[in-house]
Amino acid sequence: MNLKPLHVRELLQQYNLHPKKSLGQNFLADHNALLKVVEAAEIEPGERVLEIGAGLGGLTRLLAVRAGSVTAVEIDAAFFPVLEAVTAPFTNVNLVEGDILTYPMTALFDSDGYKVVANIPYYITSVVIRHLLEAEVKPGRIVLTMQREVAERIVNRGEKMSLLSLSVQVYGTARIAGHIPAACFYPRPKVDSSVLVIDLHDRKVITSDEVRQLFRLAHAAFNQKRKMLRNSLQPVLGGDSDSVSDILEKAGINPQGRPETLTLEEWLRLVEIVK
Repeated sequence: MNLKPLHVRELLQQYNLHPKKSLGQNFLADHNALLKVVEAAEIEPGERVLEIGAGLGGLTRLLAVRAGSVTAVEIDAAFFPVLEAVTAPFTNVNLVEGDILTYPMTALFDSDGYKVVANIPYYITSVVIRHLLEAEVKPGRIVLTMQREVAERIVNRGEKMSLLSLSVQVYGTARIAGHIPAACFYPRPKVDSSVLVIDLHDRKVITSDEVRQLFRLAHAAFNQKRKMLRNSLQPVLGGDSDSVSDILEKAGINPQGRPETLTLEEWLRLVEIVK
């Protein structure tokens, strides 16, 4: 099916809709940019796709052409009339009203391996990624548009680690499939975006218990990231700063370091010692 580009401003005017700043609604209006996002997903016939924040349906219909089924979740009920109209030609689209962060993933999919493709608001980038990575029913690939600076920090191991980039490395491998200028969105955001692709590991790198332990330590460290590790980890490791220093040194970690300097491998060594 050869789809013609949607005209975002005309659709908004036609349905008397206005982008809500409170929901971070910046619609990807450029047709070629939308195709770039879809291409990054490498969708095969018959595959299941989850779209978060369907908006006006511009991305939804392009996904529907390629996928076996598309589950499009949209939090703003005001957009359902236009969504229903735009996706009417497709029988493989399931529109769901709700907040993806509170909607049970098991109610949307009964098994792992679906793909997530979405243009998400910048302000929920971190929480959405962690929600997907830690979901009971996990995707095989996640493709998201996000602030370019955030995407580059996730994939660049030479940069300072964040709790988000650590989470991604635990569950999968990330790469940037391309960049999207701010001019491709309406309303236009202040920064450019990137298309981030996360391929989740087929097998767990560490056990579920080790994951819980890792993030218990990491949350404690990053919640006080200005403190030295021997101090920020003291509440979870117990004892005094000297005993915590001994544990860190056994893991080959500088007790005076900060959490953003640690690699995934160092976190894993620490988990191995304290478990």
